[in-house]
Amino acid sequence: MERLKLHSPDPTQENIAKIRELFPGCVTEAADESGKVRLSVDFDHLRQELSDHIVEGPQERYRLDWPGKREALVTANTPVAKTLRPFPNESAHFDSTRNLFIEGDNLDALKLLQETYLGAVKVIYIDPPYNTGKDFIYRDNFLAAKEEYEKASGERDESSGRLVANPETRGRYHSDWLSMIFPRLTLAKKLLADDGVIMVSIDDYEQASLRRLMDQVFGENNFIAQLVWEKGRKNDAKLFSVGHEYMLVYAKNVTYLRERNEAWREEKPGAREIWEEFLRLKRTYGDDYKAIEADLTQWYSDLPKGHPAKKWSRYKRVDRHGPWRDRDISWPGGDGPKYDVIHPITQQPCAVPEAGWRFSSPQEMQRQIELGLVEFRDDHTEPPFRKAHIRPIPDEAVGDLNDDDGDGEGSDDAEFATQVRGSYFYKQSQVAVKYLRSLMGAKVFTNPKDHEELAKLIAYATPNDRNALIVDFFAGSASTAEAVFTVNATNGTNHKFIMVQLPESLEEAEAATTGATKKTVQAAIKMMKKNNRPLVLSEVSKERIRRAGAKILERDCHADWNKDVGFRVLRIDTSNMQDVYYQPDEVDQKRLLDAVDNIKPDRSAEDLLFQVLVDWGVDLTLPISRAAIHGKTVFFVDGNALVACFDTGVTEELVKELAGHKPLRVVFRDNGFVSDAVKINVEQVFRQLSPATDVKSI
Repeated sequence: MERLKLHSPDPTQENIAKIRELFPGCVTEAADESGKVRLSVDFDHLRQELSDHIVEGPQERYRLDWPGKREALVTANTPVAKTLRPFPNESAHFDSTRNLFIEGDNLDALKLLQETYLGAVKVIYIDPPYNTGKDFIYRDNFLAAKEEYEKASGERDESSGRLVANPETRGRYHSDWLSMIFPRLTLAKKLLADDGVIMVSIDDYEQASLRRLMDQVFGENNFIAQLVWEKGRKNDAKLFSVGHEYMLVYAKNVTYLRERNEAWREEKPGAREIWEEFLRLKRTYGDDYKAIEADLTQWYSDLPKGHPAKKWSRYKRVDRHGPWRDRDISWPGGDGPKYDVIHPITQQPCAVPEAGWRFSSPQEMQRQIELGLVEFRDDHTEPPFRKAHIRPIPDEAVGDLNDDDGDGEGSDDAEFATQVRGSYFYKQSQVAVKYLRSLMGAKVFTNPKDHEELAKLIAYATPNDRNALIVDFFAGSASTAEAVFTVNATNGTNHKFIMVQLPESLEEAEAATTGATKKTVQAAIKMMKKNNRPLVLSEVSKERIRRAGAKILERDCHADWNKDVGFRVLRIDTSNMQDVYYQPDEVDQKRLLDAVDNIKPDRSAEDLLFQVLVDWGVDLTLPISRAAIHGKTVFFVDGNALVACFDTGVTEELVKELAGHKPLRVVFRDNGFVSDAVKINVEQVFRQLSPATDVKSI
């Protein structure tokens, strides 16, 4: 019976295997120092194979390099023998939720998620440390890569913490930050779906470096936009007030988005209020559209200056489809079709626009007229115009993909009139600070991101996906999690999230900070003590999600939303298996496994189940049930997607009964069978009763 490998994927070996498919003679097999057989590339042979395409001598290249880059890439490609352990008591709705909260180093988390969520993520949003010289960065192994450098600079950090300060006085100030973010972006790209996008917040300290780095990781051609988020003016500035941040947006494959004709649009602010006023007036006046128009015009006039609906006061005409405005009926760009369009009253051909008609044929024009989407003028001396409704009907989409006014109202799945987002937007930072203080009862985070703005961005980038997976592996204040709740509650989507946060000690953070930041940390410590929770940052993040979930259920929510405000807590830990499990010598391994249990004594059956899910690449949020069969505990994941029994004393009767369920996958404890004969017969039993089942052991 084959064993599960129980470690994260090894991208280097996978890439060499791909080279072997193209150039079999260039790859050899050899044992490493531990005796494990690994693939290696004969680069001399490979150079001969590619000799016509290799230019000898040093080459000048346009690329981003820094001390430690090579080590950072090696770190990204190094597998980890770790696992994700479930903690139901720290979760919210563990059995039913489709959301995840992972505690641990996000580099390890990204590696452990590769099998399960490869190519499955629609949106990644992260707000990493900005490297201001006052914040902290992750201390990975490669930060101490050059022994001589550290000895000369006196910068070696022997502490055991995962976060370290990165002051501007440090010699490798920018290099350390790039070495921290590079492997994480490299792994994150693999998680994105073909139509996926990543959004990264940053400020002026590392914006230029991050832009070049993301060009390298995602491809310069996949750059979408650099958004500017203005958060308020600083009147105490000496020269310029710098109150903005950036958000870099890249696609996994922008060509794929274009081939799908994907167009991102957002609801025009104020459009919903206009529609609600129309419905109110319709209840009063019925089909008296002239009366509705008169009152709607007055309503626009009475709106306070700055109200978002006031901008759209052109939507003052009304028909059975609601408020509308006139729209050009000529062909965009000129040289459009010209044919006769008869005026319904004068019975004469209407004047033809100089650029030609918007619709390519008389038949399509007539169809639009019959739908009531063309409005004629008093007589035929002027062309008619099209109607653009505040709540477009599907037929308004015809020919509008490249509309000349650029507001994108033609989207046939739009509920209200839409527009393209600009690359600049304004939202005061204090709005998020005040909201979070109100939600948490104290200021427990500095500079939290505005969850409402993040919700708008998530909705904007997922126009055709009702069940998108959203990932934030620098969760921090967990604004992204609340943003997902907000999108779902508003639009009736059922997006899911994966948050990752390091359980960094609040007490250590208190000792390392000063001023306002120290007071914020102290407030978080006070709140955690009051709730009798561990004094780590990830606990504050989880508490924010709990409170945000409860709060959003108090509002009117879209009927299509499943109201999932829960999250499964999974914690990164060392493997559940004893070191002997990973011994390369199979003979010695068998001898040792016969003598000792290969599973650590402090690990539960649930721990083993989740390590199997990670290794097999099974969705970590699928429903799990358990049953007692022949006196043994059996787990059923999503029905029969996976069946697992980790008890000892497994009999052939139990094996046959599980085979009768015809699961896709089944896994047993390697030393869990009542006898060697039963263990030997397991695969034979499944071949007879359930030949499609994949049988493994741990």
